[in-house]
Amino acid sequence: MQVLVKSTDERAETHCTVCGRGFVMFWERHAEADRVQMLKDVDVALKNHHCSGNNPAAHPDHGFLVPDWDGPVAASGAAILGNAPTWAL
Repeated sequence: MQVLVKSTDERAETHCTVCGRGFVMFWERHAEADRVQMLKDVDVALKNHHCSGNNPAAHPDHGFLVPDWDGPVAASGAAILGNAPTWAL
């Protein structure tokens, strides 16, 4: 399962516990058990962005995948099945 995560200033679905920046998420799958685990994985990924600093600039400006994937974000299952808009890619 993948989730596409993109920072936002509006209607955030989750927030970084280090800096408070908000994020929207586009899901590949919607099973509740999978979502609970992926939320934990997203939290870890957001914390890992702060290895070099504790400000919101530590996060990528573009959308990123959890777990990481080497292919193009637009071709990911999370982007396609989650109906991600172009601004999130």
